[in-house]
Amino acid sequence: MNAPAASDALIELRGITKTYGQGPAAFQALRGIDLSIAAGEFVAVMGPSGSGKSTVMNIVGCLDTPTTGEYLFRGIHVEKLQRNQRALLRRHSLGFVFQGFNLLARTSAQENVELPLLYRGEEAAARHAAARAALAQVGLAGWESHTPAELSGGQQQRVAIARAIVTRPLVLLADEPTGNLDSRRGHEIMDLLVQLNREQGITVVMVTHEADMAAYASRCVHFVDGLVDIDESRAQRPAGVSRQEGPTC
Repeated sequence: MNAPAASDALIELRGITKTYGQGPAAFQALRGIDLSIAAGEFVAVMGPSGSGKSTVMNIVGCLDTPTTGEYLFRGIHVEKLQRNQRALLRRHSLGFVFQGFNLLARTSAQENVELPLLYRGEEAAARHAAARAALAQVGLAGWESHTPAELSGGQQQRVAIARAIVTRPLVLLADEPTGNLDSRRGHEIMDLLVQLNREQGITVVMVTHEADMAAYASRCVHFVDGLVDIDESRAQRPAGVSRQEGPTC
């Protein structure tokens, strides 16, 4: 299976470059990236430190803008949008999961999950119902009132995933989602991401340095020195099946 054609792309990067700094101190993090991601794909992004993988994630997530090139999301030129328009795109179409969970420490699981809906101005009753449903979806029904300190690392990441999907995003962007978890909890989180991808149709783009976690994805894109080095598709591993070693992409 090859990378999706441009006409099928949910996300399309064309000739994307990103340079930080100016003059002799300038660093070119991306050197002309072409990358298309179709709706419903599960893509793992890998590469050594400084390869450009995190920069690509930030651009796709509208947290940064390219120096040159085009970024199309559902055919819309994101690189031409104003800051507030990019914020709206993030709020309505993208969900984020981070290595460090980023939960509010003194706030319950349900209140953490409700935050994106609060920012969107939804009424309390709708927020409560949606948050409870999202927590149930990630296996945390009955844990709504617990604070992060009362949850394990794996449960905290499940709350973070519930918060990311409560707005029903088209794309879930996961940055090292298992990086702070032990192997068992990491595989549980990956099983959950596979489930969301398959059953809910959420497109998942995940940055990881762990080959066994990348093996859950149906496609792996490997960056080296600001360029795509390898872009390969493969059969996705069934949920609940783990192995100690996976392809290195």
